[in-house]
Amino acid sequence: MADDATTRTETDSLGSLEIPGEVYWGIHTARARENFDITKRPVSIYPELVVALAMVKQAAARANRDIGVLDPAKAELIDRAAQRVIDGEFHEQFAVGVIQGGAGTSTNMNANEVITNIALELAGREKGDYAFLSPIDHTNRSQSTNDVYPTAIKIGISLAHVSLLDELDLLRRAFLAKAREFHDVLKVGRTQLQDAVPMTLGQEFHGFATTLGEDHHRLAENSSLLTEINLGATAIGTGVTAPHGYAEAARRHLADISGLPLSTATDLIEATSDTGAFMSFSGSLKRNAIKLSKICNDLRLLSSGPQAGFGEINLPARQAGSSIMPGKVNPVIPEAVNQIAFAVAGADMTVTMAVEAGQLQLNAFEPVIAHSILQSITWMRQGMRTLRVNCVDGITANRERLGAMVGSSVGVVTALTPFIGYAAAAALAKAALLTNRSVADLVVEAGLMERAEVEKQLRPARLSGIEAVTAAIPIISPEDLPTP
Repeated sequence: MADDATTRTETDSLGSLEIPGEVYWGIHTARARENFDITKRPVSIYPELVVALAMVKQAAARANRDIGVLDPAKAELIDRAAQRVIDGEFHEQFAVGVIQGGAGTSTNMNANEVITNIALELAGREKGDYAFLSPIDHTNRSQSTNDVYPTAIKIGISLAHVSLLDELDLLRRAFLAKAREFHDVLKVGRTQLQDAVPMTLGQEFHGFATTLGEDHHRLAENSSLLTEINLGATAIGTGVTAPHGYAEAARRHLADISGLPLSTATDLIEATSDTGAFMSFSGSLKRNAIKLSKICNDLRLLSSGPQAGFGEINLPARQAGSSIMPGKVNPVIPEAVNQIAFAVAGADMTVTMAVEAGQLQLNAFEPVIAHSILQSITWMRQGMRTLRVNCVDGITANRERLGAMVGSSVGVVTALTPFIGYAAAAALAKAALLTNRSVADLVVEAGLMERAEVEKQLRPARLSGIEAVTAAIPIISPEDLPTP
């Protein structure tokens, strides 16, 4: 094996370069590192993509062995090397920048070189001994970047997507737990930020849980679009250099390795140029992010104050909120999630533009598509976790304040409209606002309902709609009501 203090010489069509002896990548990766030193973010920041690339190489080696175009011993070495990457080793060797020209060629070459050099060591040979095992002729056999890279992106997104759905469901359950905790806490509902009819705080939090559950379904539905692959299409979809039987064998092995229900596209020309599945999936990510941001907006509003705002709920105090105002605490966790949502929305626009910019038989902009979607998944997954652990789980209700607000709200008169009519209810609401008196007292004084019946209809279960009660509406004119 090469000494860590030495270099090795590798050569491509452009010439030769000295490669550090300790690294597993080679000359193609070295050139890409020079060309695309832009984002300071290597492919390795997305472990699911690295694992997916190794899965594709492993499936290809097995398929090539099966159809007789790759020596079984060499296929076994590639297989074993790829498995080590799948198991989490050597990820730091995937060192090319995530944003790159060449439609992902640099990433594919990086994978070929790393897996080949791992395999060479397994065989007891020096890194760079490509005469024995070649990154191109063996590890990349029957493949092109143009079918390897999009297939790996789809697999990588699918793998990352699983953990995203897990976090989304945990967050949904956290809101459901709060819905149960607050099931009997009556509050004033609002439309257009104006007082509306009463509801329970539990209903409000249950609504948050429901909307997240809907997003879970939508994300799962759109992820199914990622199971159609073009492996075997090679350069443009004609399958040039891929022997007969390779595409199906590679698909079968990749499905077995990844555990995904993969299918080969019926039109490989179309599948190699089209990236619509990425746009659809990105759109579902944006939907989830925007709805999550709306929930965070509500949490910030409901917790505003604590004295001069809504002050209905308390978010856990996570850190000092000001360098000048002692005691101030800000809703920093929802604010962070809001910003994640803004970034996801921007990433979706990037994906949309990249999908549109594809030309003829290939979309050259899949690197930024992959980066945008995987970054969105990563940020959303971590954002939902911090929202759950650092915020939602610790939310408490200001029960006394909420009760007082409902007690003084004229919105409760809506519950009485089936009994006294809309016109009378509107007049009483106006009178209550002018005199700062209780709606219930005014209804009783006007002789419209008995006290016991008013109290029955203004019970929390009735006010929040949990218990629906209707009756005939008497004809009452505003002129029949006392003048405030």
